[in-house]
Amino acid sequence: MKWWLKTAAVFAGLVSILPAAPDARAQAPTKVVFSLDFIPLGRHAPWYAALAQGFYKEEGLDVSIIPAQGTAQVIQAVEAGTANIGFVDVPSVVIARANGSKLKMVAVNYGKAPYAIFSLSTGGNVTTLKQLEGLNLGSGAGSFTPKVIQGFMSQKGLDPNKLKIANVAPPARASALLSGQVPAIEFFVMAKPGLEKGAKAANAELRTFLLADQGLELYGNGIAATEDYLGKNPDVVKRFVRASLKGWKFALANPQKAAEDEIKYVPTLKAEAIVDEIKVVADLATTAESKANGYGWFDTAKMKANIDFVDKYIGLNGKAPSPAELYSTDFLPNPAIKP
Repeated sequence: MKWWLKTAAVFAGLVSILPAAPDARAQAPTKVVFSLDFIPLGRHAPWYAALAQGFYKEEGLDVSIIPAQGTAQVIQAVEAGTANIGFVDVPSVVIARANGSKLKMVAVNYGKAPYAIFSLSTGGNVTTLKQLEGLNLGSGAGSFTPKVIQGFMSQKGLDPNKLKIANVAPPARASALLSGQVPAIEFFVMAKPGLEKGAKAANAELRTFLLADQGLELYGNGIAATEDYLGKNPDVVKRFVRASLKGWKFALANPQKAAEDEIKYVPTLKAEAIVDEIKVVADLATTAESKANGYGWFDTAKMKANIDFVDKYIGLNGKAPSPAELYSTDFLPNPAIKP
């Protein structure tokens, strides 16, 4: 054998026993800052489960979760770059886009909107749509939820002007209901476990009137980022969405373990309260759509209807966004992650 052939053979042998070059993701995980829509609560357990179970790490991501005080603050954080990705509700993104925001939805976690009307069996006892006419509803002056409710009433042939709004700040709403100051209040349905306990202490039963169960066709919260971030980091966003939806599937199937996972990061929370909220959000996330198409999936025609609803009933300061401006289906996982 010629000397150069021998050398080549030796070199090939050495290469074959050398360890393979490490994956770039393993060498340098991509940092992602993700903003919740509020302070960490039981409803947020799926994100922390994704952290604790290593789903983000498996995707080569180093995810930091930060709190917020509502969707408006999340949008500001994402627009400013304080957060890369945010958990926001669809109607708020429609409003923000009309005001010039460049945020875009890439997945929907709440297939059903969480808007609910709570009353007591000894008070308003709201169980039918017709009862919304003439109802005195405790809500906040800055909340657009009453407009959602009134828009829904209009869709159902009811007179929205007959819904009376009492200005009650969010921290005072539960006590106002339980003490009988107002016959009903509006809150996100995740407040149900705490209100049920309060109602029991008041020797009453809580009535939970979830508008989505009455035919309200609005999406709730989901994952969003700016067009700029999506354009520059499409693979990062795809990996983030995939890992997050794995966390959702895990948490909804294993609420107790997910509660333990969240407490590792938020030790002030109680496992029982987390489990209770997980069960509530499971109803919002596990729908006929998600069962058929996977968590995070959304119907484009329904998204267009959401834009029209917000434009007509809530009101926009600028031009309504087009469907292409509001959302993209390009970042959903394939294969889908189903319940």
